[in-house]
Amino acid sequence: MVVDFHTHCFPKKIADRAIENLSQKSGNMEAFHSGTVDSLRSRMQEMGVDVSVVLNISTNPRQQTSVNNFAIEINSLPDIVSFGSVHPDAPDALAELERIKAAGLKGIKLHPDYQGFFADDKKMFPIYEKAGELGLITVFHTGVDIGMPEPVHCPPKAIKKILPYFGGSPVVVAHLGGYIMWEEAIRELDGADVYFDTAYCFGNMPMLWASRIIGSHGAEKILLGSDMPWSRADNEILFIKSLGLSQAEEKMIFGGNAARLLGLN
Repeated sequence: MVVDFHTHCFPKKIADRAIENLSQKSGNMEAFHSGTVDSLRSRMQEMGVDVSVVLNISTNPRQQTSVNNFAIEINSLPDIVSFGSVHPDAPDALAELERIKAAGLKGIKLHPDYQGFFADDKKMFPIYEKAGELGLITVFHTGVDIGMPEPVHCPPKAIKKILPYFGGSPVVVAHLGGYIMWEEAIRELDGADVYFDTAYCFGNMPMLWASRIIGSHGAEKILLGSDMPWSRADNEILFIKSLGLSQAEEKMIFGGNAARLLGLN
């Protein structure tokens, strides 16, 4: 089983606009699907992916409910595992985490740059503690976001600081520990009880750094991720295959670790 742990799609009525806006913010990046869940599922089949984790993001408090309604709707699809999201400024964020859990979603995505908070801001600690209490998986965008200005809102050192608040519930750090902050990722997170995903590494990360991080952190803590539609899943698979890992390590990264984390059979 191949599991892409880092993908995105949008409700059909806003998909075109969302893809256009995100592409423009990031230097007119090419999108590899049209933004809808149907388009994502079609490209998955072409690229050899069996299951995709869709990471929804609530970018303002007003849309929190609708974002999670969409996440709950698509989570019923056989090849989709959908994560919800909460916004730190939403007064009902903690109650929304309860709703996310009750609806059967297995995790949440937080993007400190898009959501306007610093990952180690103490106002976030109740959210982290609640997610941990509920056993939700929490995925963070970590490192630089090419579509957002400085400062970086979630460097690897902030992840290290906040880990205790999750009480041992799973935390996933996107972009192999922090996009364009890989040296800090090794220094701060090497061996920590966190998973790294491989999203947006193909063509953007030196092989030497990828090999060093995976070898040091351990293949059992690495999850295949593409960042679809912003990078092709099959290219991310080829990137991992180029690193000279063992078949057992590749099997863990391509789906074994994710299947265990998500409870997939």
